[in-house]
Amino acid sequence: QVQLVESGGGLVQAGESLRLSCAYSGSIFSVNVLGWYRQAPGKQRELVATVTNGGSTNYADSVKGRFTISRDNAKNTVYLQMNSLKPEDTAVYYCNAERRGMAPRLNYWGQGTQVTVSS
Repeated sequence: QVQLVESGGGLVQAGESLRLSCAYSGSIFSVNVLGWYRQAPGKQRELVATVTNGGSTNYADSVKGRFTISRDNAKNTVYLQMNSLKPEDTAVYYCNAERRGMAPRLNYWGQGTQVTVSS
């Protein structure tokens, strides 16, 4: 089992920045991808950014150039730095830990943290 706890959400104005943190614990060795997803009201959950154990990153087109995902293995934390926030970034942001490419497939979620961007 992997436990994920997000923090850092809040209410900001358009153009401002926020940094989300996700503290992970448990059998983290069993997963190989950490990521952030988000879900806006009335919409499906979507990928925001991921980082592999090897450090490779992937971003949704809508956040490229504005968001940065990073991980600090010494602190057991994955971060999402969000700059130049837009109202359309408003959503609940979820931390995710996943094992890809090998069986059994594993997938863990945090409880989510609300990000609200006012115009």
